[in-house]
Amino acid sequence: MKFCVLMGSPRREGNTAALLRPFLEECGGMGVETETVWLYDQAVNPCLGCMACQDCLDGPGCVQDDDFEEVFRTMAGSDVIILATPVYSFFCTAPMKALLDRAIYAGVKNYGAEKGPKLLEGKRLASVATCGYPPEKGADLWEEGLKRFCRHGGLEYMGIFCRRDWGRREPFMNEERDRAVRDFAQAIRMSIREAAL
Repeated sequence: MKFCVLMGSPRREGNTAALLRPFLEECGGMGVETETVWLYDQAVNPCLGCMACQDCLDGPGCVQDDDFEEVFRTMAGSDVIILATPVYSFFCTAPMKALLDRAIYAGVKNYGAEKGPKLLEGKRLASVATCGYPPEKGADLWEEGLKRFCRHGGLEYMGIFCRRDWGRREPFMNEERDRAVRDFAQAIRMSIREAAL
């Protein structure tokens, strides 16, 4: 089993990275292979809306010469896609938004000369996120966007794990958050194993 972790934070030692660390440790302990892609290290330009990708049925087919196709191949080669991001303006960070725009457009062949496949169909998707509000108010739009992404692309939505940053009033990580994000990793794996039975 392989998890592709797309890290949307610009901060390697920030809150999202702190939350992701025990998640990845738990995955390793369960024998789950993980590959983390730091999106701020990639060149993924915004979608041009040119629709050239729609006539390439066996791959993304994007005309832009950047890192998108390599990241998309990593997504397509995994069983589960984990989107790790801080929520800044009620949605994910800009590099992740650019990636998702292109992944859903180039990955769903609805608008070309002939209707084609959904290239990420059957994959599973979940999110590990942080925000500055209670998650039900800070990450609700992000979660709704994920659900729609999954419906349109034929992916299975596995849920979101989100914790609030209280600023300098208290440390971001604590024992409860460490345990809970590990439980989230366990729950994803368990759900996949049960579905396979």
